[in-house]
Amino acid sequence: MANTGKKAVHFGAGNIGRGFVAEFLHKSGYEVVFCDVMDSTIGQLQASKSYKVIQVGAEGESTSTISNYRAINSRTHEADAIKEIITADIVTCSVGPKILKFIAPVIAKGVDARSNDAKPVAVIACENAIGATDTLANHIKDDHTPDHRLEDHHERARYANSAIDRIVPAQDPGMGLDVKLEKFYEWVVDRTPFADHEPPAIEGIKWVDNLIPYIERKLFTVNTGHAAAAYHGYNKQKATVYDALQDKEILDEVRRALAETSTLIVGKHGIEASEQNQYVEKIITRIGNPHLEDAVERVGRAPLRKLSRRERFIGPAAELAELGKDFKALLDAAEMAFRFQNVDGDEESVDLAKIMAEKTPEEVVSSVCGLESSHPLFPHVVEVVKTVQAADA
Repeated sequence: MANTGKKAVHFGAGNIGRGFVAEFLHKSGYEVVFCDVMDSTIGQLQASKSYKVIQVGAEGESTSTISNYRAINSRTHEADAIKEIITADIVTCSVGPKILKFIAPVIAKGVDARSNDAKPVAVIACENAIGATDTLANHIKDDHTPDHRLEDHHERARYANSAIDRIVPAQDPGMGLDVKLEKFYEWVVDRTPFADHEPPAIEGIKWVDNLIPYIERKLFTVNTGHAAAAYHGYNKQKATVYDALQDKEILDEVRRALAETSTLIVGKHGIEASEQNQYVEKIITRIGNPHLEDAVERVGRAPLRKLSRRERFIGPAAELAELGKDFKALLDAAEMAFRFQNVDGDEESVDLAKIMAEKTPEEVVSSVCGLESSHPLFPHVVEVVKTVQAADA
């Protein structure tokens, strides 16, 4: 693809960065500058002129080739990364919610050195979390931008929250830079920060004025369903999410959890019940795609984050409890997540085991789930924790 002079800087050269975000930036005519701190990945990108993205759907595979990119180690060559941000049209990232604070200083320096006369750079975090771009913007502005530079900061950068939805499973060994992912995708971005000028032209983005319904529908359907299948599967010794969903009892558990979150989504956001039901069926088909086999340990990793207050189980269950609606299946899935302890290669599961061994049920619910003792859901989660602790004893 010919260089159009448009440039995007993307932090995080992992599978989502290379396979999802960069693919759409490339298709839209942007040169992509990858920034990462992994020497091996950066070295591979610097040594290769292109890599492949393989999309897997029910009807088979299709492949695209990604080229027109460069790569920088943003830890060892921070000045080079800053220089790229100064002249970029877009800055995106897919680094994981906990890493946003570590990329903020570099982005802040790049934004601060931009000309106020240039079009503001569009900053879009592509993370599996609600309000991730806001989180990144807060780190940039509150922690790394001098007070006297805040008043006209909006002339140099605009921050737009986004919701991304695409299953990128663990990759086969030997794939190198190539990435295999599902054909289905959704990338929805808040248009309102660009009210006074056109948002950046990126193929694949759906621009909306209210992002919350899309974020919550995705988080409380895709993420809730995927994690419920993984945790129930792990506790019944299933190897993959696909294997788990072949078990009728697990499939029923996932359907029950998604019926509860659907009640919340339909009532809260005015989405038609029939439309949400179709979405649920599509999600169950997607997470059970036999061509995207995903180990239950990989999908279930980071249980402390997944059991937190705004996440896929406790978030919707808390709102349902406030409304006096049913949340039992969500608590059943949360119970399986509490049992996800001391799993090889997952630090949070080790931390969870320690917390469950050392704290009272009330302390666990308060510290892990972030629920106040006065919340209607609190006593129900305490009972779940008591059950798991008794089984562990």
